[in-house]
Amino acid sequence: SKLQNSTTISESSVPNGFKGELRPYQKRGLSWLQFLRQWGLGSCLADDMGLGKTIQTLSLIQSDWESGIKKPVLLICPTPVVGNWQKEAAKFTPDMPIMVHHGTGRKKDKNFIKDAQKNAHVISSYSLLHRDIEILNSVEWSGIVLDEAQNIKNAETRQSKSARSIEADYKIALTG
Repeated sequence: SKLQNSTTISESSVPNGFKGELRPYQKRGLSWLQFLRQWGLGSCLADDMGLGKTIQTLSLIQSDWESGIKKPVLLICPTPVVGNWQKEAAKFTPDMPIMVHHGTGRKKDKNFIKDAQKNAHVISSYSLLHRDIEILNSVEWSGIVLDEAQNIKNAETRQSKSARSIEADYKIALTG
């Protein structure tokens, strides 16, 4: 009835473990993401660069983690942005465990599955998405977040097909 009755979306509170302050439009963005996540719907957060898509997403993951949802979220981003996600997560959600799945030393066996399940989110890249799709598909994901989602705009590419093949409770596309 909430979807049919066009009721307003109530503003979400910032999770306790989030170390930062969300601006009013970022709180609305978090509320929007939580509303859609509650109904199992995918979402697209399309804010201009520098307006806080990363921290809105991290606050959503932190909120889920604090509410007892202990399945990891898979974050896929361009390779040059992997380190930025890691730094932002350490700064704004320092108590949330993260794992980076990148580089030649990355795990590609059942140890990956075991390690991924211990983390709130796993950061990887578009370049590895189709290469490691088998191991990525073996994890039960709470969500999948595609940063710079224009990377999957061509539906026929391997990385686009791989992104669509991953099962998750919700999916979020972030774009500028």
